[in-house]
Amino acid sequence: MKTTKIGYLTQVSFLPRLFPVNCYLVEEEDGLTLIDAALPYSAKGILEAARRIGKPIKRIVLTHAHDDHVGALDVLKRELPEANVYISARDARLLAGDVSLDPEEEQTPVKGGVPKKTATRPDVLLRDGDQVGSLLAVATPGHTPGAMSFLDVRDRALIVGDAFQTRAGLAVSGQLRLLFPFPAMATWSKRTSLQSARKLLELEPSVLAAGHGPMLVNPVTLMRKAVEEADRNLKAKERENHVAKSGT
Repeated sequence: MKTTKIGYLTQVSFLPRLFPVNCYLVEEEDGLTLIDAALPYSAKGILEAARRIGKPIKRIVLTHAHDDHVGALDVLKRELPEANVYISARDARLLAGDVSLDPEEEQTPVKGGVPKKTATRPDVLLRDGDQVGSLLAVATPGHTPGAMSFLDVRDRALIVGDAFQTRAGLAVSGQLRLLFPFPAMATWSKRTSLQSARKLLELEPSVLAAGHGPMLVNPVTLMRKAVEEADRNLKAKERENHVAKSGT
């Protein structure tokens, strides 16, 4: 386990060789908000990181319901029974193992590891624009249908789950990085991910904190380049599909 602090935000990184994962502790006056629950074995490290900060974990907020973001949830809830669990109303269905799609959603199967045995049920279902302490909830579907990001309104640090990755180079969810392809492979809708990435870019964050990779300070220029790259790649793929269908 490794911790890195920027402002109110502490990144807690678990570094298995092939699949490093981050979660985050956000300092509030009354305690800590934990964003994501990492891997199943991560509970001890998360609790130790909170102990070092010297504040109790009061809230557990989930960016989305993939196994590498909810892995230690059940253990943490047993250790912290008073901590409320927050997730988007949409991804609460994934947390319960329901991978069905709504009619208006892109009819592409949900990808990635969806939990099957999570006993914990959320206490609060979030919607776009809700606030959790100092965190503004921002709906950013794409990686999953109900993925959310969280903007700290005090200093504009932005925790994005897998809406972007910073490991192996900054990328919008769904854009392949050969040295770390897993977030792209687990993305439900590349088109929706790009729309959400544009939404996050408009927030002009001071820090970008992703589920995989280091935090980036003053990330807007790099985020814009990543969005432009994703846009080019998506348009190229659409042209390729059109040519294949038309046979010309």
